[in-house]
Amino acid sequence: MLGGVEHATPGIALILAIVLYCVIHYIRKARAGKEIYVRRVPGIDAIDEAVGRTAELGRPLSFSTGLSDVGPVLYACLGVLFYVARKAAQYKSKLFVPQYSPEAMAIVEDTVRDSYRSAGKSSNFDPQSIVFLSSDQFAFASGYMGLVHREKVASTFLFGTFYGEALVLAEAGQQVGAMQIAACINPEQVPFFICTCDYTLIGEELFASSAYLSREPVQLGSLAGQDRAKLLFMIFIIVGVGIATFNSIFPASAIPNIEYYVFDGQWMIDGLKAVFGGQS
Repeated sequence: MLGGVEHATPGIALILAIVLYCVIHYIRKARAGKEIYVRRVPGIDAIDEAVGRTAELGRPLSFSTGLSDVGPVLYACLGVLFYVARKAAQYKSKLFVPQYSPEAMAIVEDTVRDSYRSAGKSSNFDPQSIVFLSSDQFAFASGYMGLVHREKVASTFLFGTFYGEALVLAEAGQQVGAMQIAACINPEQVPFFICTCDYTLIGEELFASSAYLSREPVQLGSLAGQDRAKLLFMIFIIVGVGIATFNSIFPASAIPNIEYYVFDGQWMIDGLKAVFGGQS
């Protein structure tokens, strides 16, 4: 469960403690109702436009989580799906959610049902709109293409995990003139979405979008805490590179690493001797 933390050096343990403190601090801050700023991303701003476009054209929209199984990526997508489904319910737009994983499908269906309930449109929820296509990668892609072409969707959302089928899915939306917003954590697939979609969220922007739209305290606090921790890591890297450069140029005046000062330094030994009267 600890995943190797028991073998971490004291310095690493200290850094982990700082990261955990940052995350817990901001989660508590968010739960207390304090405002947590999240930078707006153009792709997030375009979500309302994409859903509104479907209402204007009188055509449906689709939201695909790609090949996402039950896990952190799917949970991040659910926050966006809840927001999109609630907007679709308010505008009385038909929403299709094609699925790849049977396990994820059950969670997705509950999320969409809850979104319709929160919008006061429970009677408009259609379980048949949560479509299981296939658990085979390219059979799923083929089924998605058929769905998009048959229904002439006006907007598509591609949020989640995507691999070799990414370009196939995005091109299907382009062929019917759909407005497309994509978010992918796989760096090798991002260029395909950038070429074929109107807006693309890159990497961790997917998690940021879920936190921003849902305003869920744990997600907001975790996002803010992790961002501060990343800034701290960047500072550590810059300081570490500076110290390493100094030590290589002036080896006679080399600066020991932090573990020496914190855990192994002579000052600690001298302090113990002073406390215990010089006894070893």
